[in-house]
Amino acid sequence: MSELKTLRPDLQYIADWIAPQSRVLDLGCGDGELLAWLAAKKEVSGYGVEIDVNGVVGCVANGVNVIQSDMESGLSTFEDHSFDYVVLSLTIQAMHNIEGILQEMVRVGKTGIVTFPNFGFWENRWQILKGRMPVSETIPFEWYNTPNIHFCTVHDFAKLLNKLGLKIDHQLVLNQGEKVEFLPNLLGSLALVRFNKV
Repeated sequence: MSELKTLRPDLQYIADWIAPQSRVLDLGCGDGELLAWLAAKKEVSGYGVEIDVNGVVGCVANGVNVIQSDMESGLSTFEDHSFDYVVLSLTIQAMHNIEGILQEMVRVGKTGIVTFPNFGFWENRWQILKGRMPVSETIPFEWYNTPNIHFCTVHDFAKLLNKLGLKIDHQLVLNQGEKVEFLPNLLGSLALVRFNKV
């Protein structure tokens, strides 16, 4: 197992939301950084789901249980309520069936946690006003090579959860790793949302 890394600020906030000794499913887990940290610091057990072979290799190197799979096809591998938390970090904007994955998250887990770049962030709006597609720390790709296909704002995501009968339990908006409480949809670049069934 490789040396435990310091978590990115958004992953640290997610880790703070997760209770010790719980079961976690991390969708689009990359190299398993979050799960490795949670296992070491909070005695959490769980699985990562990752499609990229380099991410899967990273998970194995980090001692993380991983399944190589395309979550777009659903989470039928997992039974109802198999996990306490299901995490989808900085991945939802690249998915085709967002409604389906959100519903699957609360089927296989008690609580869902999603993070996404806030397209309503003032710097993104400014770049659009200047006639350019936004490129930033949270949206680091040019329009022609981005994996991102669905952009949303903090308000858009809350509206979608409401439409699906899901309730926001806690929401946090960050800019450069710091909490934004005043005008978060305008001044925050990254949103973290914890939700469950109503």
